[in-house]
Amino acid sequence: MQRTSYKFQVKDVSKFKKQLLIWAQKFEIVVWLDSNNYDQKYSNFDAVLAIDPVSKIESSYKNAFSQLKKYQSEVKDFIFGYLGYDLKNDVENLTSSNFDGLHFPDLFLFQPKKLFLIKGNSVEIKYISTFEHEIETDLEKINQPKAKSQKPKIKNKLKIKLRIHKDDYYKKLNTVLNHIRRGDIYEANFCQEFYSDNSTINPVEIYQNLNEISKAPFATYFKLNDNYLLSASPERYLKKDGENLISQPIKGTEKRAATKKEDAKLIAALEQNSKERAENIMIVDLVRNDFSRFANKGSVKVDELCKVYTFEQVHQLISTVSCSVKNDIHPVDILKNTFPMGSMTGAPKISAMKIIEELEETKRGLYSGTVGYFTPNGDFDFNVIIRSVLYNATKKYVSYSVGGAITSQSIPEKEYEECLLKAKAMKQVLLTVK
Repeated sequence: MQRTSYKFQVKDVSKFKKQLLIWAQKFEIVVWLDSNNYDQKYSNFDAVLAIDPVSKIESSYKNAFSQLKKYQSEVKDFIFGYLGYDLKNDVENLTSSNFDGLHFPDLFLFQPKKLFLIKGNSVEIKYISTFEHEIETDLEKINQPKAKSQKPKIKNKLKIKLRIHKDDYYKKLNTVLNHIRRGDIYEANFCQEFYSDNSTINPVEIYQNLNEISKAPFATYFKLNDNYLLSASPERYLKKDGENLISQPIKGTEKRAATKKEDAKLIAALEQNSKERAENIMIVDLVRNDFSRFANKGSVKVDELCKVYTFEQVHQLISTVSCSVKNDIHPVDILKNTFPMGSMTGAPKISAMKIIEELEETKRGLYSGTVGYFTPNGDFDFNVIIRSVLYNATKKYVSYSVGGAITSQSIPEKEYEECLLKAKAMKQVLLTVK
């Protein structure tokens, strides 16, 4: 399917991005990806908007990867969407039987009619050619001065509840530690849900507020009819650029300080923290092992090991693992061979996934899955869905989950504190809704 391309410059990119997202709300299906100009060298675009499907794929986990492979091979166009965590059940003989208050499909991707690609001050529009006559009208509407939006009246003040209470969290964490001591696993990413039922929020407002205080490099606003993902993710899962493949797992967290001097001390401490480094290195080894299944021989390497990256809310240890792949390997097979990402499971991966399914109380669904896109030539870029608010407007259910890597050195009280630190931004934006 042919696309018409049109390029232009904008003076105020920040203003244009806000107008673009507001304009997009009239569509039922919207993906907005924003790097927030974060200083990281691997992104192709600063921001992307994809709207309105000309074709789509929606599936449960059963045979999801084979369906996606067929769809991507036939479409050979830009495809945007997500792979939910529970696609693990398609990759391995696993199950998901925990409570689900959100009810997102396990997999959803679509081929957009209209696509906006932003890099610097440059905007490129790529419309399916049969809709190119709408470009001029759309740009007029996007650039119209906006009246001040009327905030919706929300009857009930949000009350955030814990799916796992503190004492239960400690018990479950000790169970994970017992598995580690027995040698069943080395590390597990154990997660818990915070939620609010019978609640109504303004998704655009929540996303904008979350993005304002987090400025994450993989921020996402995803609207799928009445289901919303509002994400401030700092983590890339996997990017393919020609024969080159990179993964950037995050493991290791430290809070921010009030002053630059104190921040510098925390960064130095995180760099030397043996527990946090061990968490990261275990997952780096797992990623290397995943890559070795399909990488060109001898090409798997660690470009960065445990480098501190600073975000608005936290400091994180991030490693970059890369390899080269042959042109004849299908891009969907690369995803299948590495899914779910090791930073959200543990090591060994299958044993860790079984244990966390048994101990967690909530079906992860979109959380710790991935959002991203394929290009027409089969390249792709996908994030890790963390630091995110999930919302089912029909069921009036709001949810956010957080977790941490549990290793033999973990102290339950400190792990709980880390969860609250990671949850801080989501809680803040939800509780400041008027």
